[in-house]
Amino acid sequence: MIELSEMIRELRRELTSAMADGEGRALRFEAGPVEVETAVEVGREAGGSGRVRFWVVEAGAEGRLTRAATQRITVTLQPVRTDEDGRPAGPALIAGDEADGER
Repeated sequence: MIELSEMIRELRRELTSAMADGEGRALRFEAGPVEVETAVEVGREAGGSGRVRFWVVEAGAEGRLTRAATQRITVTLQPVRTDEDGRPAGPALIAGDEADGER
């Protein structure tokens, strides 16, 4: 399993890569809200901090997790492009090559 924060970090990396691929292209797409739905297991770390962690459950996780131990959550993210100082710098524009079989 991976942590929810790691999944979001990888999503950010993929969207950043798509934005870079679109630089200088005639056709680009403005990123709208990104909805991610996943099954998570919620657990609390042992120790003094008692930090709650969200673990993304893989599909077909060998049947070892019961339905009661997992929750489905939807996270809606609004991509925002920022400048070097971290201030909003306009819409996130995404482009990429056409995939095989894509229309």
